Amino acid sequence: MAEQRRHEPNPHQSGAEFVECAEVSEIPDEGVIAVNVRGQPIALAKSDDKVFAVDNRCPHMGYPLNRGSVHDGILICHWHHAMFDLASGCTFHPFADDVQPYPIEIRDGKIYVDVSANGANAIERWKGRLREGLEQSINLILAKSVIALRALDTPPDAIVEVGALYGARGRRAGWGPAMTILTCMANVAEKLSDADKVLALYQGLLHVSDETSSSAPRIALAELETDAHSLSQLKTWFRYFIEVRNADGAERTIMTAIANGATESQVCDMMVAAATDHFYRDGGHTLDFINKTFELLERIGWEKADEVIPTLVGMLASSSRAEEENRWRSPIDFVPVLREIFDELEDLVAASKDNTWTDSDALIEILLADAPLETIDAIKCAIRGGATLTELTQTLTYAAALRIARFHTKNEFGDWIAVLHTYTYCNALYQCAKRAPSVEIIRGIFHGAIAIYFDRWFNMPAARLPQHRRETDTLPTDADTLLEEFVDLLDTQAQVDKAGMYIYRYLSLRHPREALLERLGHILLREDAEFHSFQMLEAAFQQAEELDEARAQMTLVAASRYLAAHAPTARARRQTANLALRLHRGEDLSADNPDEAVD
Repeated sequence: MAEQRRHEPNPHQSGAEFVECAEVSEIPDEGVIAVNVRGQPIALAKSDDKVFAVDNRCPHMGYPLNRGSVHDGILICHWHHAMFDLASGCTFHPFADDVQPYPIEIRDGKIYVDVSANGANAIERWKGRLREGLEQSINLILAKSVIALRALDTPPDAIVEVGALYGARGRRAGWGPAMTILTCMANVAEKLSDADKVLALYQGLLHVSDETSSSAPRIALAELETDAHSLSQLKTWFRYFIEVRNADGAERTIMTAIANGATESQVCDMMVAAATDHFYRDGGHTLDFINKTFELLERIGWEKADEVIPTLVGMLASSSRAEEENRWRSPIDFVPVLREIFDELEDLVAASKDNTWTDSDALIEILLADAPLETIDAIKCAIRGGATLTELTQTLTYAAALRIARFHTKNEFGDWIAVLHTYTYCNALYQCAKRAPSVEIIRGIFHGAIAIYFDRWFNMPAARLPQHRRETDTLPTDADTLLEEFVDLLDTQAQVDKAGMYIYRYLSLRHPREALLERLGHILLREDAEFHSFQMLEAAFQQAEELDEARAQMTLVAASRYLAAHAPTARARRQTANLALRLHRGEDLSADNPDEAVD
């Protein structure tokens, strides 16, 4: 055999470290052998008198490739029959992923392999694999990509950006539950263990992949080719086009605002105004999705707004309007009552100048009572009394959390989602009030208050709060014991009330909240959780961070009760992630381990 120098693929021409590992004569024609180079298992293959080096672990499930076969430049893994091009490492079966190739040199019949790594190129390679996993809906590749990128110290938001831009472009209907889940997981990731950070990103990405897999791509529209229109004019047009359900007109209008330099706050104001022009759109989802879009852009950069913001427009234009529902019109017709108040909002706000409001506790009691007209009057009084938008929206959100904390298990299981919708709507209202305060947001406060009133039936009777249960005082006092028993508790169905007791016991003893948040995230991520569970956890994390201790406790009790109601489930997603992690560690999944526990 003539001397062979094969530097492709070689990500680092300078600094290459070729290590002698075998002789060409050791490899049979159309065969493959295994060697170890600086701890790296390598498969050396010979085909058509050429030698190739690739990672000896099949990227699909880690099967040793030297136990496969070679035919006409193709390496075949005998476990699942995946086939790989020896020259590039690329697979002919996308489910298997590409195998890592390595540069070689042949000198005097001896084979030298360079297994040194290049971080920058490795990051781009794994981002490419992540995009392919999203396109092809291959969960194992998604998990492997996230694990590899995190091992290369890739920031979580950089991983989220890949999924977010893919999701924004890949679904004709625009923003949906999957993009919300991805954003929720990005928001909570920093509070999780390293292993659960990976699970959080992986679960968000696989939902994006699943949701786009059967959809045509989104058709993007361009902005108007002018900068002559004021932001005020564009806001008026945008609200009009949403009103008449002209999504195309609305999209071109908001794209023009972005192109002409509108800020995050100004664009959020436009969208919230249009959303609250009608009552409680799509059962609260519309405002929640708007908020999540802006939270996502806070992570991946406002410069991506022209790709992400338009995904909201079709949903906003087509959303249902609660004033068309019977319960908003009968037996009490809330529509004329509220519209009359909306006409005087500016006067109410003006009257509040220089006043200081301190009646949050009293307003919560009224919000949770069975007297909606008194609730409406109480909110008017609060505004006139100087309550800020953030004070009102946070009070509203806490009242919605208490509906969940007091949700009785005598209700139908599906009713959990009703109280969840109200809670996430109110949390979104609070976040938007911080980002873009406006008179129009006040309308949303009244909408949320009526939604809380409608949820009163789920507290009739009201479940007793943990501090009112004698059993709570019988639970352990040790922090680790409480957390471990709580995690074990949710391996069994129907542990809602007991879950709340454990969380209250832990927090009331002033144990570290950070450890509890980490465990709550773990509880969610070990399950094949449904959409609303991701919303519940993330909203509770956000709220608990800003509330006083007593209210934070009840907020986390509400979250734990919701998670307990929806556990356990199948855990296929976590199993796939565990397989990917074992492959990343270089384990041979086909090997028999006599010490391995069998469930």
